[in-house]
Amino acid sequence: MSERYDFLFKFLVIGSAGVGKSCVLHQLLNNKFNDDSTHTIGVEFGSRICNVGGKSIKLQIWDTAGQERFRSVTRSYYRGAAGAILCYDITRRDTFNSLTDWLTDAKTLASPNIVIVLCGNKKDLEAEREVTFLEASRFAQENEILFLETSAVTGENVEDSFNKCAKSILTRIEAGEIDPERMGSGIQYGDSALRQLRSTNRQRNVTPTIEDKCKCA
Repeated sequence: MSERYDFLFKFLVIGSAGVGKSCVLHQLLNNKFNDDSTHTIGVEFGSRICNVGGKSIKLQIWDTAGQERFRSVTRSYYRGAAGAILCYDITRRDTFNSLTDWLTDAKTLASPNIVIVLCGNKKDLEAEREVTFLEASRFAQENEILFLETSAVTGENVEDSFNKCAKSILTRIEAGEIDPERMGSGIQYGDSALRQLRSTNRQRNVTPTIEDKCKCA
């Protein structure tokens, strides 16, 4: 049986090498910590369907390598991304200091309306912390992005970070700030009925709500 969902969102997981990006994704997809993780070579892929705001959203997630030698390859995957999980390691200040470069790439190469969630990973290693919650929160506010601290080991806030990003995208769609039909939006409709309904209403100069979907069953 084919999967049923209302929208598909293209997501990226980005950040410096060794911050735990692959472990975060593994925790999201498998609800457990991968203690045998190695550095990602190039790009890895995963997907998951989640329920956000009463809608079924399929997340198409691209986990990118953080090593500099792969940057030219991974940048090509930024195109058309609707959301990004930007990770740093709270126990390594150098990974926090490099966030501006990653943020610039995401805002320059991905969708113009990309929603970014900053994730301070390895929250379970509090005793080794080098980056405070306050300074990371301030960075997020200054750059108008969302922020959570996560732990790929315990699973704390991992699912919430992806859901928070998806919810923000969905809210912008419903507010008319993001057009899913715009090329490069990183968003696809999950069924032809919704797409057809919106197209018909647009021709009638009517702005439909997502709830109108049920009327075309």
